[in-house]
Amino acid sequence: MSDWNEFFQEKIIKIFTEKKSVIDIGGGLRVLQDRGNRYDKNRAWILPYLKKVDYKILDPVPDYQPDIIGDIHSLPFPDNSQEAIICIAVLEHVENPFKAFKEMHRVLKPGGYCFIYTPFLYYYHAEPGYYHDYWRFSKDALELLSKDFSTMEIQNVRGAVATWLKISPIGRFKLLMAVANFFDKALGKVSSRQTSGYNIFLVK
Repeated sequence: MSDWNEFFQEKIIKIFTEKKSVIDIGGGLRVLQDRGNRYDKNRAWILPYLKKVDYKILDPVPDYQPDIIGDIHSLPFPDNSQEAIICIAVLEHVENPFKAFKEMHRVLKPGGYCFIYTPFLYYYHAEPGYYHDYWRFSKDALELLSKDFSTMEIQNVRGAVATWLKISPIGRFKLLMAVANFFDKALGKVSSRQTSGYNIFLVK
């Protein structure tokens, strides 16, 4: 298992075993086939954990059948009220990421968890009629945006060679991606600044 997938699995399990309620902004876990705008069968292992908590999807688009219709710029929750937030592949689509981070911090309880994934070197992926694609975030930018949280852990997603392959026309071929990951390890480029994006785990 790659370092970034191990980080993802470890933090998601931590959230679902240590907290009793989880707000998934944008439905980025993609584990419910009838909910959200995508489904990822590779994350089926998360389903048993969902059943143990109060898991709710928040999205501004009613077409995706969220539990809560809401905007990350103005989350519909009181201060210090939420135990955990998941925000996967959302922040590149929001108009004001500074406001989004402030809102997530505001609604989390002290000691609350927040898991984020956001891209860095990644292709354009707007959804016409639903959302735009505004931003890419460096490690420095994410550290600045997360400055109000007490703890931040960050893990790059893909090494330099795999990142280049991912944004190329042939990046969808799994065998080639396996070769790219091999070369990243061989060349010491797994923890490169040239990366597809970042997984982040925050504690308020």
